[in-house]
Formats: sequence, C-alpha cells, structure tokens
Amino acid sequence: MLALDLLVNGLIFGLFYALMAVGLAMIFGVLKVVNFAHGEFYMVGAYTYVLLALKLDISPWAALPLAAVAGAGLGWLVERTLMRPLYSGYASWSLMKDEYAVVVTFGLSLLLINVVDKVVGPYPFRGPALIETSRFSLGPVMLNGQKLIAAGLSLALLVGLALFIKRSLWGRQIQAVAQNRLGASLAGIDATRTTSLIFAISGLLAALSGALLAPLINPAPDVGAFPAVKSYVIVVLGGMGSIWGAMAAALLLGVLEAFFAVYVSYDYRDAFGLLILILVLLFRPQGLMGEKGREV
Repeated sequence: MLALDLLVNGLIFGLFYALMAVGLAMIFGVLKVVNFAHGEFYMVGAYTYVLLALKLDISPWAALPLAAVAGAGLGWLVERTLMRPLYSGYASWSLMKDEYAVVVTFGLSLLLINVVDKVVGPYPFRGPALIETSRFSLGPVMLNGQKLIAAGLSLALLVGLALFIKRSLWGRQIQAVAQNRLGASLAGIDATRTTSLIFAISGLLAALSGALLAPLINPAPDVGAFPAVKSYVIVVLGGMGSIWGAMAAALLLGVLEAFFAVYVSYDYRDAFGLLILILVLLFRPQGLMGEKGREV
C-alpha cells in the first residue's frame, strides 16, 4: 500500500516537473543555450493566476488560461527583443552566443524578480483552488483534490504537446530547426518564426505550471528559483535538448524522490536529485536519451 502511494505521488510530482522542464529542453534543443529566466516564467504564471482570481475576482478556471497567455506572451516578447541577436548577426553565433545568453537571461531573471517585488510586495500569498473538494480517492490512494486536478491537466498538456510536435506541420518544423537551423531555412522553413513559437510554448508551459501549483504553494517573487533548478537537473538528466528525455527524466526523478523521502530522508530529498545527476554525468554524460557529441 505504501509503495503504491509513493508511486502515484511520485508520478504526480514527475508530471509537475515535466511541465516545467520541457520548455527549457525545447529552447536548448533549438538554440543550444540555457534560459536562466525560465523560473520567472513560472513565477509570472503563478502571480497572474493569483492576482486575477483574488484581486479581480475572476473565476480560477478563467484565470488559468489567462496565466498561460501571459506566459506565452512573455516568452514571445523575450525572444523578439532579447534572444533574436543570437541568430540575427548582432552576437556572433560561434563566439559570443553562450556568454550573451547567460548574461541576458540571468539579467532578465533578476529584473523580473525585482519588478514583482516592488509592484506586488515581497510577502507570499496563496491562490484559490480550482475545486472545493479537498480529498479524492484514487483506488486505495487518497490525494489532494487540487493536486489531482493539476496532475490531470499537466498530463493532458504533455500528451497534447507530444501530438503537436509529432503530428502537426508546426511541430515538424520545430524538429527540423532543432536538427539543423540552416538546413531547415534552406528547405523553406521560417526558422525565426519557429523560434518565436518555441519561446511562446516554453513560456506557456512554465506559466501554466506556476498557475496550477499556485493554490498549493505560496507564490513569492523568488518562487521560480527552486523549480528552475529542478528543471536544469531534469534537462541534463534526460539529455540536453531532448523533449522526450526531459519527460522521462521528470517522471523518474519524481518517483525516486518520493521513495527516497520516505525510506531514507525527507530533508535530503532535493539533494538526492543532484546526486542522481552527478552519477548520470559520470557514467552517461549525454543523459538518458541524449546523443554523444561529435566534433569534426
């Protein structure tokens, strides 16, 4: 019974992790850079949901898609204003790309945290739940209602994203740009527009993750820091740039952490994820589903 309870709860947390990490993996897969402001996309989603539901008295079910739109808009805006120099000639693609991306996204992260701190205040507050029922029975396992709804929506979003990338024309364009940006452009694909789409999707997923978890956490200006670190671990663990690897790594990490917290130590649960990351990097540096790098 305990093992089943841990498995279910671990998979639920894995879905939350995956929703947050997949967007980061998509950006790395296309631009080969890490977005250090990814946690702030999560924070913007959580705050948008809470402020709309509490201050403007909008239904939580209506605030949820609005938070997603805010995240997608922020992602699109960041790509249009800050990331486009990476491939438009202002920053050298080969020599300055990594440095430029680190400085710009890290600066953006600090800017967003401080703006929210000044405008909303430093004190955390909790958003309303999507449903009033507090407990649900899933077989022999009892689950928090909000957590179950959030996990179900996360699963639906991840399945929808997988179908979108696999089956749709835009999804195939994303795969082509990720594999070879120049080749995709020569084949007639608008790589710039595709990159904007990727940032919008990344912002949407992270913001939705923050909005779904807002009733379970206490959103504060720095609330995105911890899930961002967890996302970095998952992306490296799954294989840099691999969307499927990120999904698998997130579920695996969620389950392993759940068992570790009960059978070893809850206090060191987060450190356990970092230990797994170190072991994977030692014995399989390309990650679980990544490919070995090749140099010519």
